[in-house]
Amino acid sequence: MSFLAIAEAPSLGVACWHALVLGVVQGLTEFLPISSTAHLKVVPLLLGWGDPGVAFTAVIQLGSIIAVLAYFRLDLLEVVRGIGRALRDGRWSDPSARLGVAIALGTVPIVLAGMALKFGVPGYEHSVMRSVTSIAVVSIVMALLLGLAELVGRRRQHLDDVMPRDGLLVGLAQALALVPGVSRSGSTLTASLFDGWERASAARFSFLLGIPAITLAGLVELKDALHQKANGGLVPTLVGVVAATVVSWLAIAWLLRFLQRNSTWIFVAYRLLFGVVLLLWFRGLDAVQP
Repeated sequence: MSFLAIAEAPSLGVACWHALVLGVVQGLTEFLPISSTAHLKVVPLLLGWGDPGVAFTAVIQLGSIIAVLAYFRLDLLEVVRGIGRALRDGRWSDPSARLGVAIALGTVPIVLAGMALKFGVPGYEHSVMRSVTSIAVVSIVMALLLGLAELVGRRRQHLDDVMPRDGLLVGLAQALALVPGVSRSGSTLTASLFDGWERASAARFSFLLGIPAITLAGLVELKDALHQKANGGLVPTLVGVVAATVVSWLAIAWLLRFLQRNSTWIFVAYRLLFGVVLLLWFRGLDAVQP
């Protein structure tokens, strides 16, 4: 049964199954540099379910936020303490305080860009930017940029070296992730490597920087997602969030260990293949249209 056929009144079981699959996809792809938005758009289409929509996609990202908050709870606590010490004693040179400022500055670009899209481009959800062709092309371009960053990056900077300008620079790259196929983690990791970051530190900063942006996006879209009949309402949404939480935790732990000893070339190759396959698939669909 296709997603479109049940879009008006899906059974609870079917809606929960769809949400579970999408939650797993979200968890696997949010923190790997391969674009969760692209996969949440493409996987349901390949399965014949249709596009779950921007609202549902944003809400199940809250599961990824729960995972990253839990995983980095000690880091975040130290950031809060660092900001507190800086406000009390003026110790803004403290690494934890600088990290907090960098996260705050890095969040500004994507918040402003997101508001501009939501309120200034009302038809964005159905625009050409969310088409399969656009996702494929963007995926290929971002793969090439990540590969270039691997080649030229100096990989000397660590998280304790972060400065506010680093947060703003990586935050500008994060704002590009509003375009499906870019990948928030991919764009921030690419920018960090260009900026001279060591891989694991770049990934760690990417995770921390994403907390405010993904949380805000999920909360803004929560009401709309719960009222979408095609997504089944509250229970399936919770299923998707729980699945995304568990799988995101596992993905974070794996990626941090992986980047301590390996490069990002595997993700470059995957994104190139993903983009090419999508282009061929889309062309094939065009060929069979009457």
